[in-house]
Amino acid sequence: MATTVIYGGSGGIGTAILGRVTGRGGSAHLVGRDTGRLKKLAVETGATFTAVDVLAPGSFERVASEIHGPIDGLVYAIGSIKLKPIGGLNEDDFVHDFRLNAVGAALAIKAHLPSLKRSPAASVVLISSVAASQGFAAHASISMAKAAVEGLTFAMAAELAPTIRVNCVAPSLTKTPLSKSLTNSSQMVEAIAQLHPMRRLGEPDDIAAISDFLLTSEAGWITGQVIGVDGGRSRLRTKG
Repeated sequence: MATTVIYGGSGGIGTAILGRVTGRGGSAHLVGRDTGRLKKLAVETGATFTAVDVLAPGSFERVASEIHGPIDGLVYAIGSIKLKPIGGLNEDDFVHDFRLNAVGAALAIKAHLPSLKRSPAASVVLISSVAASQGFAAHASISMAKAAVEGLTFAMAAELAPTIRVNCVAPSLTKTPLSKSLTNSSQMVEAIAQLHPMRRLGEPDDIAAISDFLLTSEAGWITGQVIGVDGGRSRLRTKG
């Protein structure tokens, strides 16, 4: 059985995607830093895992070496939320966010490409953000990095067609461990929710549902797309 590799599979959106993949009988390999969390999820779902820091040299090659057989799905759901005005950002901040979000996604595709090519119909799903297409204050670093992820999506979709599809999901603020600093206040949650026409924040499974669909053959004619799952925030304006 071919495997879906999920980077960021030990929390939030990645874990929700894991649940969708294994829930339909798929095989998964998780990649993350939290060994304890990965072991727990492996026991619960039957997934295999690699505990690694993707910023460490050779990390993607190590993951690829630990997976035997073809890969029919690759999800890169590792990200960051560093919200500061540009005056509070230094070069290291920009480089870190760009490496983690954009360069990491590119290196993951490169490392797993031989195995993806062994599948008759493989799919890659990357994760961007509504901030890549909408201008938000204090988002300079993450907006730049996620916009690069969208550019990578288009380039890879063109290069790898027709055997490998590449798409991107762009959420708005979603309640995950990564966004805890923004969602640990009920007043802040309510204020941000009101900026969305759907009047709520995203849940991990909102993102997992479309991501899992893109991994399956039902999405076989979809490639090179950035799909907003954002409560309407990228296209609609709330009243008043």
